[in-house]
Amino acid sequence: MKKRLIMAVSLLSMIAVVGAGCGSSGTGSNTDATKAPADNKTAATSPDTGKKGDKVTLRFATWDSGDLLAIQQTIAKNFEALHPNIKVQVEAYSDGFDQKLAASIGANDAPDVMYMWDFPTYYKNLEPLDELMKSDESLKVDDFYPGLFNYVKIDGKAYGMPAGFTTRVMYYNKKLFDAANIPYPKEGWTWDEFRETAKKLSNPSKKVYGFGVRAENDPYDLQGFVWSNGGSFVSPDGKQIEGFMNGKETVEVIQMFGDLVKEKTATIVGGKNQQSGDDIFKANRMAMWESGIWPLNGYKEAKIDVGTVVMPAFGSKPVKGVVAQSAVSMYKNSKHKKEAWEFIKYYASSDAIKLRKSDLPVRKSVVAELKYDQDPIYQPFFKMIEKSDNTPAFLLQPKWNEINRGLTSAIDAVMQGQNAQSSFDTAVKDSMKFLK
Repeated sequence: MKKRLIMAVSLLSMIAVVGAGCGSSGTGSNTDATKAPADNKTAATSPDTGKKGDKVTLRFATWDSGDLLAIQQTIAKNFEALHPNIKVQVEAYSDGFDQKLAASIGANDAPDVMYMWDFPTYYKNLEPLDELMKSDESLKVDDFYPGLFNYVKIDGKAYGMPAGFTTRVMYYNKKLFDAANIPYPKEGWTWDEFRETAKKLSNPSKKVYGFGVRAENDPYDLQGFVWSNGGSFVSPDGKQIEGFMNGKETVEVIQMFGDLVKEKTATIVGGKNQQSGDDIFKANRMAMWESGIWPLNGYKEAKIDVGTVVMPAFGSKPVKGVVAQSAVSMYKNSKHKKEAWEFIKYYASSDAIKLRKSDLPVRKSVVAELKYDQDPIYQPFFKMIEKSDNTPAFLLQPKWNEINRGLTSAIDAVMQGQNAQSSFDTAVKDSMKFLK
């Protein structure tokens, strides 16, 4: 997500002129697109010709590559088997996703359906899906984790269908805990307990540490900790940062991580000429590491005896989490909205979800079927989704990309030993010009 957020900054000027390139063509003639087709026969009717049986080609853009791209292609083929009059053309934009998508929108030639996460940048060129979701009972919206819809909305409207997600949990290395004769962490623990545990597990002389702190941090990932302490990077309406980004609750969290490094309870990871946190954890030199679902398979392949637990709490305050999510969206000017909706629905179906194993299922029924809710490794991820009902700053503040640059620098400075309060005060002062 961090990489795409950085790329999105450079795309803002391109997106700003998209309105001129996206005229009314394709929108006024598709007023029926807000009604879900009753069956596959209806969905196979071309909105361009009105003739049943005409082959419709849907374009679907994804950022996946390699094995993940193969999964997208399988989903497309399975959908085509159920909808003989619809062909899905999978377009692999890979690392150039944002640039290619922005260029296609500017030329009014965007894919009908696309992977999406950066809704503030693109939402004006996307079709709102609220009415489709409400009117189509076959979707079974109640089967989705409700917090996921916070991440696809702008001004109260949903511009994407949740496709996959991960929350963040605390991984722990059982081998290191056992060697130190320390009990495994349990749900309900606090950050004070975490800190004491990390100290006991640290042995800097042997380059073994209780925890790892990233040299380069994405503020997005740290929001769950900030929310858990009662803080926030922005006000609830997204209009203010003074007293929020540099507020006491926010500063305390970032200073805590910086202090862990100072006292050598944690080690800096992922910087220049430094190993990643995942690699250090796999090498049995780090006892605890917070992350999403992404490294789990690697830990299993490395035969690391790993456990997971929900994040610690700040005293009696409720634990909060942040979600990394992918969604699928519909191009506002698509000429095949009925067919696009059918594909989006299928992409969010149980069959399609079970093919995509690189993230977590968005449907509760799939989680229950796969028994993830009974697996001690997976349970904490789903407990954290129940605690993830806050809205990230980038969805609240239109100028967040600009503000985020200063915030990122301030956080990284704290990890390198600078004082959090002064660093964040400077970041707020430098960012105030973006709120005018």
